Order: sequence, then C-alpha cells, then structure tokens
Amino acid sequence: MTTSALSDVRPDPPESPDDPSLAEFGYRQELHRSLGRYASFAAGFSFISVLTTVFQFFAFGYAFGGPVFFWTWPAVLVGQLTVAACFAELAARYPISGAIYQWSTRLSNLSFGWFAGWIMVIGQIVVVAAAALALQMVLPAIWSGFQLIGSDPAPTSADGAANAAVLGVILLALTTLVNVVDNRVLSVINRIGVTAEIIGAVLIIVLLLTHSERSPGITFHTGEGGTGLLGALMVGSFMAAYVMIGFDSAGEMSEETRNPRRTAPRTILTALGAAGLLGGLIVLGGLLAAPSLTDGRLGVDGLSYVLTSSLGDGVGRALLADVVVAIAVATLAIQTAACRMLFSMARDHQLPFSRRLAKVNPRTGMPSAPAMAVGILAAALLLLNFASPEAFLAIGTTCIVMLYLAYAMVTGPLLVRRLRGEFTAHGTDETGARLFSLGRWGVPVNAIALLYGLFMTVNLAWPRAAVYDPAGGHWYFQWFTVIFLLVTLLLGFLYRAVRAQRGHSVAEGAPVAVPAESA
Repeated sequence: MTTSALSDVRPDPPESPDDPSLAEFGYRQELHRSLGRYASFAAGFSFISVLTTVFQFFAFGYAFGGPVFFWTWPAVLVGQLTVAACFAELAARYPISGAIYQWSTRLSNLSFGWFAGWIMVIGQIVVVAAAALALQMVLPAIWSGFQLIGSDPAPTSADGAANAAVLGVILLALTTLVNVVDNRVLSVINRIGVTAEIIGAVLIIVLLLTHSERSPGITFHTGEGGTGLLGALMVGSFMAAYVMIGFDSAGEMSEETRNPRRTAPRTILTALGAAGLLGGLIVLGGLLAAPSLTDGRLGVDGLSYVLTSSLGDGVGRALLADVVVAIAVATLAIQTAACRMLFSMARDHQLPFSRRLAKVNPRTGMPSAPAMAVGILAAALLLLNFASPEAFLAIGTTCIVMLYLAYAMVTGPLLVRRLRGEFTAHGTDETGARLFSLGRWGVPVNAIALLYGLFMTVNLAWPRAAVYDPAGGHWYFQWFTVIFLLVTLLLGFLYRAVRAQRGHSVAEGAPVAVPAESA
C-alpha cells in the first residue's frame, strides 16, 4: 500500500491545527477534540467499571473457586498490565480512533488488521449487552418493584434472566440517546459517573473492611465443592478477565482528546491500575465481610447480598444505587468505544454501509449511525436471555474471548516488529517529550502479553459443560463462544469475498501501513 493509493480514495484532508498528526495519517478532524486528561481517564475507567463487573460476576467466581478465587485477581491484573503497557506505546504513536483496527493494520497488513477490528467491534457489541444485563444484579436488591417479570430476581432463574433483558433494553435506549446527542454531554456524564463510581468504590472498601468477620487468610481456602486452586484460577479467573478489559478505550477516543500522544498512554495505564487496585480490595472486602461463606448465598447473590446483610438495608441500598450509576456509565462508555471502532473502519470503506456509518454530525461531533447500530444489535442479543438463563454467562464469556483475541492480534504483530528491530522509541509527543516507551523491557513484556492473551483466550472459550451448561440439554450454550467466534470469522470472510468478487479491492480506502519506527 502506498501514499498514492490513499489519495485515490480519500480527498485531501483539511488543516487540523489542533492535531497535525491526524492529517499526517490521512484523516480529517471531524470528531470534536474536547476531552482533557480526566475525561480520557474516565473513558478507560468507565469501560472497565469495577463496580459493574465485580458485582456482576463475583457470585460466579466464588461459586466455582470459593475464597481462593481472590488470587485470580492479581494474576489477571499482572497479565493485563503487560498488554496495557504495549497499548500505551501504540497510543502514543498512532492517536487514531478505532485503535485495535488501526494498530493491528499498521503493524501487520490490512487483511489481518481488518479481522482484528471486525472481531473487536463484534466483541464490543456483545460487551455492551453483557454490561446492560448487570442491572439485574443490583436493581431488584434495591427495590423489589424493579423485578418487572416474575418474582425470582436471581439472574440464573428464568424470571431473573427475562427481567435482566427488559432492564437492559431500557438502559440501551438511554445510552444510545446520549451517544447521539453531543460529545460534551457524553464527556460530562462520563466524568460525573466515574467520579461517583470511585467515591462509591472507596466507601464500599472502607465499610466492608471495617465490618470484617474473618482474616485475609481465608483467601487460601477453597469453598465446599470448590475446584481447588488450579480450578479456581482457570474458571474463577472469568470474573477478573471480564473486569479488566476496555482500558484501550482511552486510545479509541484519541481523536477527541487534547494532546493524545501524551495523554492516552498515561490514562490507559492509570485506568487499569486504579481499577485493579479498587477491584481487588472490593473482592477481598466482600470475602471478609460476608455473613457466611457456607450458606450458599454468596455464590448466588454475590456482593449485593454482602452489602445489604453486613451494612444494613439503608447503607447497603445507597451504595447499590451508586453501582447502578456505574453500570449505566459503563454501558455508555462501552457503546461509545464500539461506535468509534465502527466509525474508524467505515471511514476507510471497510464495512457494509460505510458511507452512512462514517458520517459525523458537524454540530455534535458524534457519529450517530454507529450509535444506533450498536444499540440495536446489543438489544437483539439481550433477547437470548428469554431463551435460557444460561445465556447470561454465554454472552459475558463470549465478549471477553472476542476482546482477548483482538488484543492478541495487536500484541502478536507488535512482538514480530520488535524482534525484527522495526519498533523503536523515536518521536516526541505534543510537549516535546519523548514518546512513551518500554525501552529494553519491550520484548519480554510484549512476549508475556501475547502468551497471556492467547492462554486466556483458550481458557475462556473452552467448552466446559459444568460452566456453560450446568443443567444439561443446551449444547449450544456449552459451545456458544466457539460457535459465535467461528460465525464471526465466517461472516468476515464472506463479506470480503463478496467485495472482491464485485470488483472492490479489500484494500480500498485503507490507511497506509506506516512502519512503527516512522511514527
């Protein structure tokens, strides 16, 4: 791919005085560049959303591993920090929306990068659906009136699963509206929501630790019927793996961030670091403050049960209300990240309906069509919950696998570049300082990131009947993740084959694969 090929399919970009590097990559400044450092941090932190995901999957982790599942948290955190460090380097060199797609393409080739972006955006849509389902873990515990369908609020019951879908669709309607309205409104909601989440997380940690019923030594014990340490780390790691994704969102929002080469790398790392610390303490506090570790409720009702039982209904429900805010903001942030991925790929004419998906409202600075597409597709996925309660876990695990695989499709080509000596620390950010770099630690950190990502992808996708189809009779849920991934790849191959057959080059409109060291 050459620079001349780019000029054949894209008009010359106008001046972008607030970010000359965007014109350097061949793009116009269409999204409004209004996000500061805290807003960039909020984009990554709200996608991770400790309160949303810990409350959503704590019961699952405990049910399989018992108290020892706590140690899955630091294990996953270390692995994801190596991935985040690699992404921080790339965010400094390629401050472009559609980060995973853009990075993978520029490190390898368009075909490989296209599939990384395709897998990532489908995964993000599934994450949006999974995040919206988290309301079921909290709202009925605050007020029984939120149980709109049936009487059993447990997400593993038929009533709970159906009610989760209804609440999720309502939330998606609201987040889609915000993702259409205005960039500044989105930023304000994100910042307020993240601030409330951090304050709430700190309060929850303090209150849980001050209401401890046992010592931290309990984390070395397995629960009754637990699978032992190895089983807890393999299956119980699903919770930690689900929590600590999405830190790349700060990179996704680069075209809307001021001084992105300097800001995005730091906010990627700080978002994951802050979430890792707060989440680990919440998990520990929940284990120490639970009224009982053996009555079975911790493996069903999770942290909502701990808060209302240990702290009293009043305080517990007030903190759960803060969790609701976190869930709403997380769903909003994840949907925003998916919108930017769709926009980035469509801008390069790499998706169906690209002309429509790449259109940005000049007044609001928002790509409205991607927001509608993500909202509708995520809502459609929620309908699976009406089929069976097992859909809750199938949807949650599928989205993690998709994102982990997409991450590996970035860290893999990056490692190849490093080993060839083609990835260096040349270049400066907007302040004149050297770009963020791992330096001599680049190869070992990158290698660990790739191996960890591939291992977790296989671990999460492994069709364990005891995990995905405990009641039996639903083979499609046991194999849901594998089937969903294969269908995603098949659709991608078919789309590209049809494009090629119709005479459209799959490379049409693609960004120039600039060597990493020249950025």
